[in-house]
Amino acid sequence: MSYTIAGKHIGRIGFGMGGFLHAHRQIPVDDAIATMKAALEAGATFWNAGEIYGTPDYNTLHLLNAYFTRYPHDADKVFISVKGCLDLKTAQLFVDKAGVKRSIDNCLRILDGKCRIDLFEAARGGLDVPIEETVGAIAEYVKAGAVGSIGLSECSAASIRRAVAVHPIAAVEIELSLFATDVFGNGVADACAELGIPLIAYSPLGKGILTGQLRKPEDVPEGDYRRFFPRFQPEALEENVKLVDEVKAVAERKGCTVAQVAIAWVAARGKKLGVPVVPIPGATTVTRVRENTAAAELTDGELKEIDGVLEKAEVKGGRAPFGFWSSTNLELLALFTRLCRHLVPLPGTK
Repeated sequence: MSYTIAGKHIGRIGFGMGGFLHAHRQIPVDDAIATMKAALEAGATFWNAGEIYGTPDYNTLHLLNAYFTRYPHDADKVFISVKGCLDLKTAQLFVDKAGVKRSIDNCLRILDGKCRIDLFEAARGGLDVPIEETVGAIAEYVKAGAVGSIGLSECSAASIRRAVAVHPIAAVEIELSLFATDVFGNGVADACAELGIPLIAYSPLGKGILTGQLRKPEDVPEGDYRRFFPRFQPEALEENVKLVDEVKAVAERKGCTVAQVAIAWVAARGKKLGVPVVPIPGATTVTRVRENTAAAELTDGELKEIDGVLEKAEVKGGRAPFGFWSSTNLELLALFTRLCRHLVPLPGTK
């Protein structure tokens, strides 16, 4: 099965690159390239990258440059989605016209013509900059042929509607998993369905909880950013793994992994919405990317069973400290990123 975004075919499951360059762990270039090659060979042709994953001097765009330098003939086989306009070190958004230009120009410079930016999105919307200005600035690059299409990230339903009035939106990227279903209650999924916009689901494995390998706080590596997240605190994690165990029961009956069932559940949302829902699980090894792309096909009965579990389950802890993923919490995002660099626990966490 494949979908089409901005006129280009992609596989039903994509590939998130952010995990290659976490602050606590950087994957060697050759290992990253091998994993990227495995993703392509497995049909995961939607690659999610960005200048915000890593540092200004070395981020996932540099990995793309390295990959396509080694495999230039693969450039036309992959759909490249790039996220920018946000400095995670300072939590500054650059979503006005000048900021968008600076970000896209920098991305194009790093890629150095090795591959095309098929879709560009600002990582967040700005408080003081209308979405119309941000989208309009990206649209200039689309019209010039430097960028293929425009996406939105972590946006509201209202922002989607305002954005499409300026320029067609090719995709909306949002967190979506068995642990993050807000999109179905806040109008975003409905807006995408109405307007025919595909949903790109990042963190479909709940930042690793749905791999089944993180059952207690000690399972999260030292220095890992997730140690600051509410859902990974001891009391919350103890409750949250109960949901994982319910999914595990389905997986064992099917002879597959918890991760494969979790990804399949996300992908199946597209049948209800009538637009593609493309999970983009991250992976840093060949083994993991092959597991993710071999997601199970869930029957209607199994989907109903999992939905029933969700109706009864109570997910403990927000999906990020203080809800900083929202563009209305940039001051808290700045605090969080500073604390992460110094590995200082956030107030109210353990």
